Amino acid sequence: MEQLLERITMEPGKCGGKPCIRGMRIRVMDVLDMMAAGMSEDEILADFPYLERDDIKASLVFASRRMEFTRAAV
Repeated sequence: MEQLLERITMEPGKCGGKPCIRGMRIRVMDVLDMMAAGMSEDEILADFPYLERDDIKASLVFASRRMEFTRAAV
């Protein structure tokens, strides 16, 4: 999983510092939005031929890690 996360980059001058795929101008959020809209991995890869299947996996892992939180006891 850590190798997948190496595909995610954040640069202050690129896409407002948002997490991107391998330094390109496609954000993790763009990939997630496409998947949420119902696009399959194959459709995303066909529309964006410079992306790789592991880029999509990396986006999912990154989002999952960002969602981790400790729940306070009630």
